[in-house]
Amino acid sequence: MGGFGKKKEAIKGFIAGELIDSITKQPVAYATIVLKKEGSDKEVNGVLSEDNGKFRLSDIPADKYDMYISFLGYDEKVIQVETTPAKPDLNVDPIFLKPANYVLDQVEITDQRALTEIKVDKLVFNAEQDASISGGDATEVLRKVPLLSVDYDGNVSLRGSQNLRILINGKPSGMFSSNVADALKMIPADEIKQVEVITTPSAKYDAEGAGGIINIITKKKTADGYSGSVSASVGNRQNNATASLNGAKGRFGVNANGSVFYSNPADAINTFKRVDTINSLQRVLEQNGTTNNTRLGFRGTAGMFYDFNAYNSLNTSFSTRGFSFNSDGTLDGSLTDPIFNNGYNFTRTSGGVNGRSGYDWSTDYKKTFEEKDREFTLAFQLSGDQNDADNNILQTYTNGIFPTRDELIYNDGDNLETTFQADYVHPFANAMKLEVGAKTVLRNIDSDYTYSIKNNGSYQIDQARSNAFNYNQNVVAGYASLTFLIKKFSVIAGVRYERTSIAGDFEEGQETVKPDPYQNILPNLIISRSLKNFQTLKLSYNQRIQRPSLIYINPFQNSVDSLNIQVGNPTLTPEIVHQVDLSYNTFIKGFGIFSSLYYKYTEDIIQQLLAINANGVGFNTFENVGINNSVGLNIFATKNVNAFTLRGGFNLGTFNYSSKLAEVAVTNPKGYEYNVNFGGTVNLPKDFKIDFFGFFRSPRFTIQGKQPNFSIYGLGIKKEFPKIKASLGIRVIEPFNEYKYFNSNQSGNGFNLESSFGIPFRSVGVSFDYRFGNLKFKERKTSIKNNDLLQGGDGQQQGGGATGGGN
Repeated sequence: MGGFGKKKEAIKGFIAGELIDSITKQPVAYATIVLKKEGSDKEVNGVLSEDNGKFRLSDIPADKYDMYISFLGYDEKVIQVETTPAKPDLNVDPIFLKPANYVLDQVEITDQRALTEIKVDKLVFNAEQDASISGGDATEVLRKVPLLSVDYDGNVSLRGSQNLRILINGKPSGMFSSNVADALKMIPADEIKQVEVITTPSAKYDAEGAGGIINIITKKKTADGYSGSVSASVGNRQNNATASLNGAKGRFGVNANGSVFYSNPADAINTFKRVDTINSLQRVLEQNGTTNNTRLGFRGTAGMFYDFNAYNSLNTSFSTRGFSFNSDGTLDGSLTDPIFNNGYNFTRTSGGVNGRSGYDWSTDYKKTFEEKDREFTLAFQLSGDQNDADNNILQTYTNGIFPTRDELIYNDGDNLETTFQADYVHPFANAMKLEVGAKTVLRNIDSDYTYSIKNNGSYQIDQARSNAFNYNQNVVAGYASLTFLIKKFSVIAGVRYERTSIAGDFEEGQETVKPDPYQNILPNLIISRSLKNFQTLKLSYNQRIQRPSLIYINPFQNSVDSLNIQVGNPTLTPEIVHQVDLSYNTFIKGFGIFSSLYYKYTEDIIQQLLAINANGVGFNTFENVGINNSVGLNIFATKNVNAFTLRGGFNLGTFNYSSKLAEVAVTNPKGYEYNVNFGGTVNLPKDFKIDFFGFFRSPRFTIQGKQPNFSIYGLGIKKEFPKIKASLGIRVIEPFNEYKYFNSNQSGNGFNLESSFGIPFRSVGVSFDYRFGNLKFKERKTSIKNNDLLQGGDGQQQGGGATGGGN
């Protein structure tokens, strides 16, 4: 009689399975799986798929269910499942998800993902799907990526910070050790497949890149057989051509690609006015001129892989690049000085030949095991970058108050980096994973400065002003990161340790720079939670640092403009950044929404400061100026409506500066910055496609000044010819603005400066692309990711090179 009259307890079990991309046959991570009663909208349970595409729904009562699987960029899928009291546990067959809007044409499969994909740990922009970037460069691609902001010079920022680390195919490149804006112009847009934006990197990433990490993925492929492509673009501003060839047989494969680019000569218009006060009297410096600029460059890569067996493989790649930026300028200037003979007038002509070249060689050995997801990697990388800035200056004075200035200034910089890295991944039960690794980066940076002045008809080197500076920076690091689940929460917890030693030596006559080594322990925590109706909530905290690179420490003066001199500061210390981020993602009724609320606290901010001496000469240098508190909000959304895809978003962030330098007044103590972007894609009949975009960014503020706002819009049209595997496109940028002008100002103790910079902006280009081969491609990437230098911005040179121009 024991159980008589008692309600029988329901039998519960689990439903488990695996999600696979139907095109690439790769696992689909972080997709949303929601279980509903059959024929009902009532949700029973939900979960996200793991890194390996697997999922498990627990504590499921025996019944019939509809299981909804969705992820941005894939068609939603619904399957019917049933568990019974006799068989409460169910392992479903692999579930294949179809990318949205794919095309099947005989044996060719074209995967057309959504232009923007929102993933748990990053945002992905699929550049190859955008017709409006064809014929451009990487700068134009990044301008269209949500969350990023790119100014007129090509300097990239994320959430108001330019302290970013840019990777190529998941690895660093010496090309970014110098001027980042110029480096991005070396990468044709047609070579870029995707751009990944990582706002909260885990401990396995280098601690550098306080603002975040940008990973540019190129169309590097290998295949069983051979394939290739050629493309070219011509326009009134930019011209480029690219070619690639890929081949593989069994366990061995090779690939190579190359590109050349040329920017048509263009005139930039410069105006400059600085007013300062000395002994209660005003002194005014004015300069107005025009500079003609041209760019020419190339980039090439080659790589190969060999799989010894199912568990051991070797991957190696080599890339080389070259870039020249030539400028010739003329300006008229005047200095009104009530103390020094009421001032003087002058005319200056200048010519600059700025050359950059470099290479990256990386080799990885990977060992995998029978146990899934367990692997060990050894990696080596050697990167070299050379930056040569040669300038000649001829300056004459109309009233003869000074002799004619006829000078040659050479500042050449070499950057050599050697990296060794080891990583190990060990999986455990219940989706737990441990990642550990160690790394060392050895940097040697040389800056050679030669100053020559014309005397008696020939140039003679001024030994007193010529010198060389050798800078060594060695970083040793180790990390541990653990990924695990707590009920419906996914957690990544880690810590990274880095020790940095620095030494700088002058070749002649000056004091050695040797700060004490510093070490950092940098924690990281990410907690994500799947909610009802395809929603995800994520909370994260990380601490990162930003080391100064050579543009900030180069001790030699850039005196092309003798009244506005730039010089680095070898005694700078790194920035320290604490960031808390709360993000919310959802995909509902055709809308994909990404939103993030964040707080950043930055110590020892590095900014450029201006001071005027008694002779009216302005010295621009870098200092650890103080602290910034920032609160920000990012929102981005996409919507598909039949053949239309619309997207848009905005970023809003505050700043609150406090200076630790008593002699530096804070001109802009607090305020806000924002940017807005929008765009869309229209897929038309007969294989036509239209892409359009627009972007606006408010002025950016520093402790002393305001940098100009920026806006851009454009349109691209592409026609595909599937039978011959070719496409023809046209792109138009700013058709109603031949020139655009950018105004900035700077003020401090006793001075105020206003400047304007105008450049040609209207751009029209035509592009053609031809592909051959019909193969299944694979991706192979190195394991090295050096994310540890504050990169140059605002159009300035690193690597010891002085900026040329007509100022």
